[in-house]
Amino acid sequence: MLFKKYLVVVPGIILAFVLYTLSQGLNNIIGIEILGYAKSPISTAMIAILIGIVLGNIFKMRKGFLLGLDFTQKYILKLGIICLGIQLKPFEFLKFGTVAIPLVIVCIISVLVVIKLLIKKLKISTKMAYLISIGSTVCGTTAIMATAPIIKANKGEVAYAIANITVFGIISMLIYPYFANIYFNGNPMYVGLFLGTAIHETSQVAAAGLIYDQQFNSPETLNVATVTKLIRNTFLIIMIPLFAYLFNRNKTKKNNYSLLDIFPYFILGFIGMIIFRNIGDQIFLTENSQILWQHSVTVIKDLAKVFLSMAMAAVGLSTNLKDLRSMGYKPFIVGFVAMVTVGLVSIVAMQAFTKLFL
Repeated sequence: MLFKKYLVVVPGIILAFVLYTLSQGLNNIIGIEILGYAKSPISTAMIAILIGIVLGNIFKMRKGFLLGLDFTQKYILKLGIICLGIQLKPFEFLKFGTVAIPLVIVCIISVLVVIKLLIKKLKISTKMAYLISIGSTVCGTTAIMATAPIIKANKGEVAYAIANITVFGIISMLIYPYFANIYFNGNPMYVGLFLGTAIHETSQVAAAGLIYDQQFNSPETLNVATVTKLIRNTFLIIMIPLFAYLFNRNKTKKNNYSLLDIFPYFILGFIGMIIFRNIGDQIFLTENSQILWQHSVTVIKDLAKVFLSMAMAAVGLSTNLKDLRSMGYKPFIVGFVAMVTVGLVSIVAMQAFTKLFL
């Protein structure tokens, strides 16, 4: 019975993998065969999501595929992020964290204040404002889905907020790697911190970091962006209770919620992979064992990029642009302002904090 339950997701997973393979093939043809580079300067993840968006809006995805695509976005993405932990060397996580934590706090507070002021002008619902706020500041769709039952948001409000985050997240995911490279003169620390704080979804941050890595050969940027975003995700366990309190403070009936239900456990897997890498570096010291260990590390790194590219293909295939036309414009103005605000605050605060902590 359990086997049959998970068997239904296989077609969608295979479709995501096929689209990844197609994207990798196109990448090699364009970057190596046509442009003549030894290694393609184009990102496979970017090609995967763009092809996915095109195909997903030309053809209607069957339910059998949608289940697997949803599984890929939720679980294979997380597996890819866990595998990214193998790239971090000793103390890098702590080094990034000392800058990332105060930076994330400043970004969250700034966006919440701006949205609070903006919704009074545009007169959108409080529930919609809460959903867009937490989606923009913490971890995108996951935060929206976790907050919705707490504030009793309806399906339309949830769908609109998710569409909002998806649209501006994808835009920033495709633009910010190139903008950040120019603005920060290719500094991997600054670029990674910016991508990790200024882009909404975990998948979008991972994709932006991967795009930057593949375009500018900077694995350190991918590491910093991933760590920053994972630190940002943990603020979900603070923001959900806070929003629940703010929404219900004048109501007699309180909503029940559990911190255990909203904690992003894959972060523990990511940290576990960092520890695994560091232990391996200390244990495998002979020449033969080092060769085997480094080969294993390389394989896990490559798997991380495959899993993340598959997740981006799934995101693209699941993005229905037609559904966005009838949703109105006011919440999208809020979403756009939130995107710009978190980007600008990230730049200003980052430069201040890096001078203090690094």
